[in-house]
Amino acid sequence: MDESNEARARVMRLAGRDPFLLALGVTCLDGGPGRAAVALTLRDEHLNFMGICHGGVIFTLADTAFGLAANSHGLMAAGIDTHMTYQVSARLGDTVTATAVEVSRSRKIAVYRVDVTRGDGTVISAFTGTVYITTRPNE
Repeated sequence: MDESNEARARVMRLAGRDPFLLALGVTCLDGGPGRAAVALTLRDEHLNFMGICHGGVIFTLADTAFGLAANSHGLMAAGIDTHMTYQVSARLGDTVTATAVEVSRSRKIAVYRVDVTRGDGTVISAFTGTVYITTRPNE
């Protein structure tokens, strides 16, 4: 199996064994070296008191893509910094997708960008995150 297929399989395995993601209804769509995509169709329990998607749900989705992308290389990577902006809202029934890509990676630090979009392609949120890379395998 080549590196790309190994990384994709690793991302799918890591996502599949996360009970929090399963409880929320998050689905892992794809992965590869330094990248991951996850999606969620918004249900009543994902909405806040204003009837729009809770910011914490959007953050969780972005953080999930970030964590999966960072751990796609096979070494345990732990988030040490994140930043997120919210541009527009999402509503009940919308499917939101978080797509993470690796911006830079050294032996100990890596940076990722995650775009969260609605089904119509509108970017609803932008996320950046930094991880510390350990020497420990993550599986």
